Amino acid sequence: MKIFLASVIAVLALLVNSGSAQNPAAENEQRLLALVQQVQGQQGQIAANQEKLDSKLAEVAEAIRVARIFAGRGGK
Repeated sequence: MKIFLASVIAVLALLVNSGSAQNPAAENEQRLLALVQQVQGQQGQIAANQEKLDSKLAEVAEAIRVARIFAGRGGK
């Protein structure tokens, strides 16, 4: 994720530096900042989703562990 963010920022910085004669630098900077904030927000959502997935995975693993214990007891 950090590599992705760094590459996005680098590409956007190159776009801002190359700039066109039609757009002033301030407008490009504002667009760059908006895009960076959007990417940061998406990364926050991805991190939150990953935490939820990890939690659900732990719950499933515990349920499987308990099921194996009960299955092992039932056969004797």
